[in-house]
Amino acid sequence: MAAMDSRGVHRALAALVVLPLALGGCGSAGVSSPPAGVDELVVPTPSPDPDDFVAGVDNPWLPLRPGRTWTYQVVDVDGEHPITVSVAGGPEVAGVETTARVSTEQGRRTTDWFAQDTAGNVWWFGRAGEWQAGSDGAEAGLAMPDQPRVGDGYRTAYRSGVVEDLATVIALDGTATVPAGSYDDLLVTRETSELEPGGSRELSWARGVGLVKADSFGRVVRLMETGEDPP
Repeated sequence: MAAMDSRGVHRALAALVVLPLALGGCGSAGVSSPPAGVDELVVPTPSPDPDDFVAGVDNPWLPLRPGRTWTYQVVDVDGEHPITVSVAGGPEVAGVETTARVSTEQGRRTTDWFAQDTAGNVWWFGRAGEWQAGSDGAEAGLAMPDQPRVGDGYRTAYRSGVVEDLATVIALDGTATVPAGSYDDLLVTRETSELEPGGSRELSWARGVGLVKADSFGRVVRLMETGEDPP
């Protein structure tokens, strides 16, 4: 990955710092990106170079090993129901081989595509039936940095050149007790989307496990159990 000047600057939540670096072969984003706070990355990336990506996703905060499963409990205004999540091989998107994360909730299936770069950062390449990087102005966003820091902010998605989703790291020492157990030293992020003006959700991630809790207005998602698909 071709590097420009890296200043290794920490950013507090209120401060704004841009430290750009394109993935090899990448150009600048279609529009000016908001401050990323993530050293040496251009987020989103409009033209990912397949040579900058590896097979599989083993980022400790977002591990996506094929066959692994998660079951979540959802409590919302309609009551309580489960979500099941599984991992499988994904298609090639924008020239990059992806990993698919498949979520099933009340009969609805949502498939998202991810790929990990050589530095360990995970990128979101699209959602089946909705958008995909490299088509209609959409660009791959940063789903999970390799080394998140409090204050880091980045686009998780940039869809159709219009809609963007944003994430900010707000803690690295979060705690949560969910049906699957008690966790500490959690990575906590806050996400917003232009699809939901004024709304946000707070997500808690455990190292080696992934998402353990998500809180938003009128909806709480909590991890119940993890496992493996039967052979």
